[in-house]
Amino acid sequence: MENLLDLLRYLLLGLLQGFTEPIPISSSGHLILARDLLGVSTPGISFEAFVNFGSLIAVIMVYFKDIVRLIKNGLRYIVSRDPDAKSDFQFILMLIVATIPTGILGILLKDVVGNISKPYLVGITLIITGIALWIIRNLRGKKGDKQITVKDAVIAGLAQSVALFPGISRSGATIVAAMLLGMKQETALRFSFLLYIPVSLGVGLLSAKDIVTDPELNSLMIPYLIAFIASIIATYFALKWFMNIMAKGNLKYFAFYCFIVGAFALFFLR
Repeated sequence: MENLLDLLRYLLLGLLQGFTEPIPISSSGHLILARDLLGVSTPGISFEAFVNFGSLIAVIMVYFKDIVRLIKNGLRYIVSRDPDAKSDFQFILMLIVATIPTGILGILLKDVVGNISKPYLVGITLIITGIALWIIRNLRGKKGDKQITVKDAVIAGLAQSVALFPGISRSGATIVAAMLLGMKQETALRFSFLLYIPVSLGVGLLSAKDIVTDPELNSLMIPYLIAFIASIIATYFALKWFMNIMAKGNLKYFAFYCFIVGAFALFFLR
């Protein structure tokens, strides 16, 4: 019975991480709160690596057509300088530019971020996320994919770096920055999640050695696989749902949610 309860706990953690990854309420922050409430310990980084990889697969599935188009047109522009493919090539360059500050700051802030795992600290950062979402709740930008500049890409990348701190939503931070820069909602959403792909791949590669040498990996492989599969399914449907939410401009509800959960963590969890 105890083993079954453990599997259910990991299933819940996988579903929670998967559901909260694409929506602007911070998956890392919710994992910390859930582990505290459920009494589940996930030592090392293997668990986070597994569930984050599951979310990455789901994001690739949702944006697969965009990814294929960008790769094809990017290569076509490099080979033949086809003017019809130039905008997609430039979009790829902007994604690369935005990835650079995230990678640099991720390495520099790794040890600092690792120490922020207290629920009450997550409560503070969730409230900050809520404030940011409230600020942009009524914004309607005009910039499309072709109008993204190097400056826009750098700022979006820096915003994503802030999300290294648990409780600061990655999707929320990049979408907030993109919309403050005047991007359309659909452009901000697409840029945010296509930017997630190289960053997530980079984190996965950097974590590979730690995963292989993790002494807990063998004994927890089945729970981790359950959480991994759950994160794929939950991320896929949550992202589809969030795309509809963005189209309707209902970000204020996520702000309310962050305020409520953040206040609960701040005052009732230690």
